[in-house]
Amino acid sequence: MRWCHIPHTEIVAICDISTERIHSAKSIMADNGVNTCFATNNAEILCQREDVDLVYICTDWESHADLVCCALENGKHVAVEVPAAMTVKDCWKIVNLAEQQQLHCMMLENTCYDYFEMATAAMAHAGKFGEIVHAAGGYHHWLNERWEPWRLRYNYANRGDIYPTHGLGPVCLALGIHRTDRIETLVSMDSAPVSGPDYYQRFCGENGNGFRNGDVTTTLLRTRLGRTIVLDHDVMTPRPYSRLYQLVGTKGYAAKYPKETLWLDGRELTDNECKRVISEWLPADIREAKENAAKYDDRGGISFIMDSRLVDNLRHGKQMDMDVYDLAEWCAVVELSRLSIEGGFVPVAFPDFRR
Repeated sequence: MRWCHIPHTEIVAICDISTERIHSAKSIMADNGVNTCFATNNAEILCQREDVDLVYICTDWESHADLVCCALENGKHVAVEVPAAMTVKDCWKIVNLAEQQQLHCMMLENTCYDYFEMATAAMAHAGKFGEIVHAAGGYHHWLNERWEPWRLRYNYANRGDIYPTHGLGPVCLALGIHRTDRIETLVSMDSAPVSGPDYYQRFCGENGNGFRNGDVTTTLLRTRLGRTIVLDHDVMTPRPYSRLYQLVGTKGYAAKYPKETLWLDGRELTDNECKRVISEWLPADIREAKENAAKYDDRGGISFIMDSRLVDNLRHGKQMDMDVYDLAEWCAVVELSRLSIEGGFVPVAFPDFRR
């Protein structure tokens, strides 16, 4: 729905394997003033259309990489939901294609547009926390009754942090990964798969014996500059939602959960001080867009702002907020964490996607 309200944007074609979902999408668009739109069940047909400039992909994980490559091969810019790729091989394939075609390919990691994360990243770049020595990110989200069979089946067959980007993305942007620093090493460890087999039997109707992914996966990453990042993944156990998000510096500290917290000048800021500082450091265009964005987005406006900035950057030839190297780095954790775990929780070298 929000795409119907982004300036300078025209929805010219939609694609889904489900005819029912196509009808539903058309109905939503009609309710929001878009009455003409080509529809197809074939993604390649959509990617080949001359009137399409940007292909926006929000399907299941395992289809993302193939659809990204189809769009790039047909000369289209791409925006793709998370995770964009589940293997290092696919990460490299996407990077190589984007470079060869000279096209933008951005992952739709909306957590990077959360207002606290954006403001504290700006503060980190300005040195307000001193030198950042450590950071934390993660995804604690008890899915419980919201499990989908396709997602459970992936957890059944794979170990590792299979959904790393919500926690890792904002941290990497704050640390300047592949800009002023890069990740060099990763080590992962998982707990026993205690909850997964029961969920698998409930939602897939099959015996859960052999379920592979642990309830909790913890990954430790180290950068070239000697900074460490702790990354958690837990969608199995009942605990409060959290993306962790911490920046630990020599002169200050930021944490989003369980409440937004700032330490500056040797003391913890009060709640009112924290709100004021975050508002001051939020980019002016984001601060001005917040109220309007919230009308079209049930996440407080961050997804609307993400899409609006994507369009604005493409229209004016500006650098993307997140590029194809961000996409590859954040998604590579999926396979690299599995390799570390299956190798006996060993260190694994991190690819340099910028060569």
